[in-house]
Amino acid sequence: MILPGNASCQGCPISMAMRCLDVIENPVLVIPASCSTVIAGLHPKSAMKAPVIHVPFPSTLAVACGLSEAYKKLGVEANVVAWIGDGAADIGFAGLSASATRRDDIITVVVDNEAYMNTGTQASLSTFWKAKTTTSPAGKTEERRNLSFIMLAHKADYVATASVGYIRDLRKKLRKAGEMEGFRFVHIHAPCPPGWRFPSEKTVEVARKAVMSGAWILWEYDGKLRLSKAGEKYALKENRIPLAEYLKQGRFSHLSESDIREIERKIDEDWEFLLRFS
Repeated sequence: MILPGNASCQGCPISMAMRCLDVIENPVLVIPASCSTVIAGLHPKSAMKAPVIHVPFPSTLAVACGLSEAYKKLGVEANVVAWIGDGAADIGFAGLSASATRRDDIITVVVDNEAYMNTGTQASLSTFWKAKTTTSPAGKTEERRNLSFIMLAHKADYVATASVGYIRDLRKKLRKAGEMEGFRFVHIHAPCPPGWRFPSEKTVEVARKAVMSGAWILWEYDGKLRLSKAGEKYALKENRIPLAEYLKQGRFSHLSESDIREIERKIDEDWEFLLRFS
């Protein structure tokens, strides 16, 4: 779904995720300003094998909804995909929430690299607590927002978390979303080498450590909430790797032992919430 020789950085998780779009039949992408815009490129020299519409941040979901409805009126078979980053989910959250509430017939994919990477690594609402960014040089003081939990509260038709470290699981969830109707939401964890400050060849390793440490939980909801097979064993704390192994990133180099224990406590709360309802 994406051509070689595109403008992504070495080890870019977004381009890895874009390659999985081939499991969705007739995708049409709506992309706000982001790293994904740079990767896709501008007409007439796009790196994508699917139609792409570039839009402003707040209008992404409105454009996707309108496009989906227009295709239905015209009898065109297409899966409209609002492909956004965590920053676009911040700026365009009102539109995202409204679209989920209306249950628009679109797929929304959030590639979450936990900051505004395209404009210099500024903190977003998805940025991890205590993570260093250019706007939180001493470490972010606010809690991170769990966007997939919010979409679950909206009673979306399909909600799933995924990771570029587990491509089979990611492809399975994108395929399922493409075969359904209604508002579908896929939240992809996307570790960013330059933004998180780790070597570019370590993207998949870091992504897997996020799941193996319990920091990123793989699950899905389609009327029933369940843990994904790729990560369900990490519900048991004794099966997880030490959280400090995942946190070996430049943005966390300043953490103390008490900071790590506090992050672990927050992660345990997320697990307790999911296990209560799964």
